[in-house]
Amino acid sequence: MHLIPHSKREVISYRVPVCSLAIGAMGLLPWESVAAMSDEKAIPIYPGLSISLSELTFRFSRSGGPGGQHANRSETRVELLFDVGGSSRLNDVQRERLLAGLGHVIDQNGVLHLVSSQSRSQYQNREAVVARFRALLQQALRPPKKRLLTRPSRAARERRLEDKRRRSSRKRYRRRPEQDVD
Repeated sequence: MHLIPHSKREVISYRVPVCSLAIGAMGLLPWESVAAMSDEKAIPIYPGLSISLSELTFRFSRSGGPGGQHANRSETRVELLFDVGGSSRLNDVQRERLLAGLGHVIDQNGVLHLVSSQSRSQYQNREAVVARFRALLQQALRPPKKRLLTRPSRAARERRLEDKRRRSSRKRYRRRPEQDVD
């Protein structure tokens, strides 16, 4: 919740709408208003799969590090939260694949956390976190390649056997010499 004082007595509060995320990542034209976006807008992941903006939660806070008064007064750090377990757009296979592949950014409640504070602009940080979100989901949802069963070539088998012979002789020469008993 942001507080903007209009006068000494009056304080007006506003909440950043959930659907006001990266206009560039959404494919909106620069003159289209963020407020005009509806919840039907979605982030395309793959053909046939897109994540609705209503399923994403954005949190804004002050980013650390240098920046002087700007960093101390503006909330440019963006945190994106996505509930993998509660998403209506994902089927069970996709949900399991995300939970297995993105365990490093998903907490024990099944919520995906991504943070961006690279830029001094909240708008650019929203673009960056949405682009990272999209790339992570695309990578995690990519089906694993099927392993093709192959046999080693004749040359590869011969190299392996030659290496074994060489290793065996090296270890044989490292042993103590056997003593002759008379």
